[in-house]
Amino acid sequence: MNAEPPRRPPYRLLLMALAAVSLLTGLWAGLVRLGWALPGETLTPRHGPLLVAGVLGVVIGLERAVALGRGWAYAAPLLAGAGGLGLIAGLPTTLVAAAFLAGSLVVVAVYVEVYRRRPEWATAVMASGALAWAASNALWLSGRAVVELVPWWAAFLVLTIVGERLELAQVLLAHRVRLLLLAAAAVLGAGVVLSTLALYPGIQVAGLGLLLLAAWLVRYDVARRTVRRAGLPRFSAVSLLVGYVWLGVAGLCWVVGPGHFPGAFWYDAMLHTLFLGFVFSMIFGHAPTIIPAVTGIAVPFDRVFYLHLGLLHGSLLVRILADTTTQPDLRAWAGLVNALAILVFAALTLRATRRSPGTRSKRACPRQSSLPLAAAVTSAQP
Repeated sequence: MNAEPPRRPPYRLLLMALAAVSLLTGLWAGLVRLGWALPGETLTPRHGPLLVAGVLGVVIGLERAVALGRGWAYAAPLLAGAGGLGLIAGLPTTLVAAAFLAGSLVVVAVYVEVYRRRPEWATAVMASGALAWAASNALWLSGRAVVELVPWWAAFLVLTIVGERLELAQVLLAHRVRLLLLAAAAVLGAGVVLSTLALYPGIQVAGLGLLLLAAWLVRYDVARRTVRRAGLPRFSAVSLLVGYVWLGVAGLCWVVGPGHFPGAFWYDAMLHTLFLGFVFSMIFGHAPTIIPAVTGIAVPFDRVFYLHLGLLHGSLLVRILADTTTQPDLRAWAGLVNALAILVFAALTLRATRRSPGTRSKRACPRQSSLPLAAAVTSAQP
């Protein structure tokens, strides 16, 4: 009989709770921003920072800390979580931005340590994403508007995800194919840097980079193979492939610019095709693997997971239709279902963890971590 695997430290759950608080507050602020008659109008400018830095900054920082296995690395999710609480409490922007900046610099330090042990292209791509997050926080601290941070946030999340996908498949890819990915990432990076000097031209160049990355992922990502398998591999692959389509749509929105959308509807479309359609689809697809690796709690696959995936993408399609046809009421309803899809995801994931209460299966605590970075670090140690 196998001994029960060691429990994960409880502070990881506390860090996840910080992300959950920012998630719920950020979703609420988004609904207020869409025009729903809810209290909390002062939260609306914090909607984006809460979801990007307060939620995804914590989650990515925690994942990196678990993978590295060093105590100091947990400062990243802790600082990001504190920044999220500061946003909710209405603390001065300088304090909040400083907390996020410190957390992002810890993530950069994590990647430096990993690259020192095992220099690989995938690590460099992910490190570039962390640098983009740090740059966004530095710009915010210097007084730049939130709209000017969006390209940097996009680079943070897209390069982190793309780097992880490259890490999973790099041994299967020819040198030329990996160069294509680096070239596409370089176009994105060039556009992001340009956006600091000229916002809209920079966004358009970055949009071209998003299009190129989407094309690369659709063509070369391993999800094209795993979608033929049953159960969780298929669900994850479907989530990823649909997300790659939204990444391409986001690239188109960024390239065409505001002139092809009425009023402020372009801004809504360019944001949510990327951050909802692409990023949250990645979260849905990876959660059954990442949550057990980080918390030690099993998330058995259930076909009902396709419910929150369908809700997200169906409502987002309606939302973009509303943006292109100038229908604010339809956009508000679609945005409400967007938020519900994320809440359904959380509820169904929690339900799945309770299907075998008190147990920690091999899937929950694998002998080798589900995090690609962890495997790279472990194999590089003497």
